[in-house]
Amino acid sequence: MSAASPFVHHQRVRYLEVDQQGVVFNSWYLAYLDEAMTAWLEHGDIRYTAFMDAGFDVQLVHSEIDWRGSLGWGDVAEITVDAVRRGRTSFTLAFAIAARHEDSSVDDVASASTVYVTIATDGTGPRPIPPMLHDLLAPAS
Repeated sequence: MSAASPFVHHQRVRYLEVDQQGVVFNSWYLAYLDEAMTAWLEHGDIRYTAFMDAGFDVQLVHSEIDWRGSLGWGDVAEITVDAVRRGRTSFTLAFAIAARHEDSSVDDVASASTVYVTIATDGTGPRPIPPMLHDLLAPAS
Protein backbone atom coordinates (compact mmCIF):
# COMPACT_ATOMS: atom_id res chain seq x y z
CA MET A 1 0.00 0.00 0.00
CA SER A 2 1.29 3.45 -0.87
CA ALA A 3 1.23 6.33 1.61
CA ALA A 4 -0.68 8.26 -1.07
CA SER A 5 -3.56 5.78 -0.95
CA PRO A 6 -6.09 6.45 1.81
CA PHE A 7 -7.60 3.35 3.38
CA VAL A 8 -11.25 2.98 4.44
CA HIS A 9 -12.23 0.96 7.50
CA HIS A 10 -15.88 0.07 8.21
CA GLN A 11 -17.11 -0.06 11.81
CA ARG A 12 -20.73 -0.96 12.62
CA VAL A 13 -22.18 0.99 15.54
CA ARG A 14 -23.19 -1.37 18.31
CA TYR A 15 -26.09 -0.89 20.72
CA LEU A 16 -23.80 -0.45 23.73
CA GLU A 17 -21.99 2.50 22.09
CA VAL A 18 -25.12 4.68 21.88
CA ASP A 19 -25.95 7.06 24.73
CA GLN A 20 -29.29 8.39 25.99
CA GLN A 21 -29.25 11.05 23.27
CA GLY A 22 -29.44 8.27 20.68
CA VAL A 23 -25.96 8.89 19.25
CA VAL A 24 -22.54 7.31 19.70
CA PHE A 25 -20.99 8.54 22.95
CA ASN A 26 -17.90 10.64 22.21
CA SER A 27 -15.31 8.34 23.84
CA TRP A 28 -16.16 5.56 21.38
CA TYR A 29 -14.74 7.65 18.54
CA LEU A 30 -11.23 7.16 19.95
CA ALA A 31 -11.83 3.41 19.99
CA TYR A 32 -13.00 3.60 16.37
CA LEU A 33 -9.81 5.47 15.41
CA ASP A 34 -7.71 2.82 17.15
CA GLU A 35 -9.52 0.04 15.27
CA ALA A 36 -9.06 1.93 11.99
CA MET A 37 -5.33 2.43 12.64
CA THR A 38 -4.85 -1.27 13.33
CA ALA A 39 -6.82 -2.20 10.19
CA TRP A 40 -4.72 0.33 8.20
CA LEU A 41 -1.54 -1.42 9.41
CA GLU A 42 -2.94 -4.84 8.45
CA HIS A 43 -3.98 -3.51 5.03
CA GLY A 44 -0.34 -2.44 4.64
CA ASP A 45 0.77 -6.02 5.46
CA ILE A 46 1.83 -5.19 9.01
CA ARG A 47 0.23 -7.48 11.57
CA TYR A 48 0.26 -5.73 14.93
CA THR A 49 1.56 -8.88 16.63
CA ALA A 50 4.49 -9.04 14.16
CA PHE A 51 5.21 -5.37 14.81
CA MET A 52 5.35 -6.05 18.54
CA ASP A 53 7.35 -9.26 18.06
CA ALA A 54 9.93 -7.10 16.25
CA GLY A 55 10.22 -5.01 19.45
CA PHE A 56 8.01 -2.06 18.46
CA ASP A 57 4.71 -0.60 19.54
CA VAL A 58 3.00 2.77 19.09
CA GLN A 59 1.80 5.12 21.77
CA LEU A 60 -0.91 7.69 21.16
CA VAL A 61 0.38 11.10 22.30
CA HIS A 62 -2.17 13.53 20.83
CA SER A 63 -5.60 13.31 19.26
CA GLU A 64 -8.10 15.91 18.03
CA ILE A 65 -11.65 15.32 16.86
CA ASP A 66 -13.99 17.82 15.21
CA TRP A 67 -17.64 16.74 15.00
CA ARG A 68 -20.10 17.91 12.35
CA GLY A 69 -22.71 15.20 12.78
CA SER A 70 -23.35 11.98 14.64
CA LEU A 71 -23.45 8.23 14.31
CA GLY A 72 -26.44 6.24 15.53
CA TRP A 73 -27.21 2.62 16.29
CA GLY A 74 -27.15 0.55 13.09
CA ASP A 75 -25.02 3.07 11.17
CA VAL A 76 -21.74 2.00 9.65
CA ALA A 77 -18.87 4.37 10.29
CA GLU A 78 -16.75 4.69 7.17
CA ILE A 79 -13.37 5.79 8.51
CA THR A 80 -10.82 6.96 5.98
CA VAL A 81 -7.22 6.74 7.21
CA ASP A 82 -4.47 8.76 5.59
CA ALA A 83 -0.83 9.08 6.65
CA VAL A 84 -0.07 12.80 6.64
CA ARG A 85 3.25 13.19 8.48
CA ARG A 86 6.31 11.12 9.29
CA GLY A 87 8.99 12.27 11.70
CA ARG A 88 11.93 10.41 13.16
CA THR A 89 9.99 8.65 15.94
CA SER A 90 6.45 9.93 15.44
CA PHE A 91 3.82 10.00 12.74
CA THR A 92 0.39 11.52 12.23
CA LEU A 93 -2.68 9.89 10.77
CA ALA A 94 -5.70 11.88 9.58
CA PHE A 95 -9.16 10.34 9.79
CA ALA A 96 -12.41 11.28 8.07
CA ILE A 97 -15.53 9.69 9.53
CA ALA A 98 -18.75 9.35 7.57
CA ALA A 99 -22.01 7.69 8.60
CA ARG A 100 -23.61 5.23 6.21
CA HIS A 101 -27.20 4.93 7.41
CA GLU A 102 -29.55 1.98 6.99
CA ASP A 103 -31.30 3.84 4.11
CA SER A 104 -27.88 4.01 2.32
CA SER A 105 -27.56 7.77 2.75
CA VAL A 106 -24.14 9.04 3.86
CA ASP A 107 -23.35 11.99 6.12
CA ASP A 108 -20.05 13.61 7.02
CA VAL A 109 -19.66 13.11 10.78
CA ALA A 110 -16.19 14.08 11.95
CA SER A 111 -12.54 14.55 11.17
CA ALA A 112 -9.68 13.63 13.47
CA SER A 113 -5.93 13.68 13.69
CA THR A 114 -3.79 11.45 15.88
CA VAL A 115 -0.07 11.58 16.61
CA TYR A 116 1.64 8.32 17.50
CA VAL A 117 5.17 7.75 18.78
CA THR A 118 7.00 4.53 17.98
CA ILE A 119 8.28 2.98 21.21
CA ALA A 120 10.26 -0.08 22.23
CA THR A 121 8.30 -2.94 23.79
CA ASP A 122 10.99 -3.36 26.45
CA GLY A 123 10.01 -0.07 28.08
CA THR A 124 13.13 1.87 27.02
CA GLY A 125 11.15 4.59 25.27
CA PRO A 126 10.83 6.11 21.79
CA ARG A 127 12.47 4.44 18.80
CA PRO A 128 12.97 5.56 15.19
CA ILE A 129 10.16 4.43 12.93
CA PRO A 130 11.11 0.92 11.78
CA PRO A 131 11.48 0.05 8.08
CA MET A 132 8.36 -2.15 8.18
CA LEU A 133 6.25 0.96 8.93
CA HIS A 134 8.30 3.56 7.08
CA ASP A 135 6.85 2.93 3.59
CA LEU A 136 3.24 3.28 4.75
CA LEU A 137 3.85 6.79 5.97
CA ALA A 138 3.91 10.14 4.19
CA PRO A 139 7.30 11.67 3.39
CA ALA A 140 9.12 13.19 6.35
CA SER A 141 8.21 16.80 7.01
